Amino acid sequence: MSERLNLMSPAMLADPYPTYAELRRDAPVCQVDPGGFWAVTRHDDVIAVLKDTALFSSEGFRAATKPAWLGHNPFGDSMLVLDPPAHGRLRSLVNRAFTPAAMTRLEARVRAFAEDIAARLPLGQPVDWVESLAMPLPASVIGELLGLDPSLHARFKRWTDDLTSISPVTPDMTARMEEIRTTVREAEQYLTEVLASRRRAPADDMVTDLLRAQVDGQSLTDAELMSFLFLLLVGGLETTVHLLNHSALQLIAHPEVLDRLRADPALIPRFIDEVLRYEPPVRSVYRLVMADTEIGGVRLTKGAKVLAMIGSACRDEAHFPDAHRFDIDRGGVTHLPFGHGIHFCLGAPLARLEARLLFTALVPRVRRLSPAGPPEWRRALSMRGVTSLPLVAHPA
Repeated sequence: MSERLNLMSPAMLADPYPTYAELRRDAPVCQVDPGGFWAVTRHDDVIAVLKDTALFSSEGFRAATKPAWLGHNPFGDSMLVLDPPAHGRLRSLVNRAFTPAAMTRLEARVRAFAEDIAARLPLGQPVDWVESLAMPLPASVIGELLGLDPSLHARFKRWTDDLTSISPVTPDMTARMEEIRTTVREAEQYLTEVLASRRRAPADDMVTDLLRAQVDGQSLTDAELMSFLFLLLVGGLETTVHLLNHSALQLIAHPEVLDRLRADPALIPRFIDEVLRYEPPVRSVYRLVMADTEIGGVRLTKGAKVLAMIGSACRDEAHFPDAHRFDIDRGGVTHLPFGHGIHFCLGAPLARLEARLLFTALVPRVRRLSPAGPPEWRRALSMRGVTSLPLVAHPA
């Protein structure tokens, strides 16, 4: 490509995949806008970047989420920015909350949320899928885990949207800067009140567990607690919301798939896996180069900022034959949509559980989904998804 690619252009937000294919073929590691990041687009190179924490540090995430104009941001101090050994010290605390046994205990509650939300979906009339299904389910589940006020679900989504949309902000976007600064203040004030409440009256939730937890004989600091809560709030909402949105888009595009799911609900997990590969919610992951190196035939110097392009890697023809075809009969499962290595998403089993139970409840009621207007795509480097998805769910 003769000109530097802008990942935030309208065309790239609407459909980046033809351009990803061109990059994999002609410029698998190249500098892009905004921010001058080096985009790494081939599957094997993306895996190499995510595995080598010594050479490609997660400090790249801190730089992307704590620019000078923002400064204080607990999300930018979370586990996502830590390399070993500090990362392992903190990850062990939340690991037990997402074990298979923990998911089994949570399943009945998630099923109840999913069945209620699916039953309330208006049939035969235009609705916004995001507001009606994609946001309420994960908001209910993360609220249950953390013991948060259900009336604030809409606010939680605004907070997570803002916290994952920091990198595209340019120096001229002063109003947007103030919106995000306000979000950080609001979220921290609310979560400070939650911590104070649990200290006064412990409850059966993850916040109380974190307050009681110790690492090497020491309790978590207030700053560590706050960064955990920011991370759990964002992680518990953002990935699952986009997974549910992308699932609806694929059912609109492939009505025959919905027919198959209705006839055989056992196919729903395979459908979810293919949605994750075909349209991963995580578009890219930030890393910082710690020493001069070479990847994909390109020399990168110490201090270079890297984007490991998960969205491109999941469509790499070298790993996925006929990669641009949506196929729920595709063999095998790729876990790359949830990351790789030490930062593999702890919430992956929960996201899959929520999606499986929602569509299990929904598909018997719905014959097809049809668009009721164009989707609105988010402006974000790290996440790919829509903020609005008008559709009609036609009754079965």
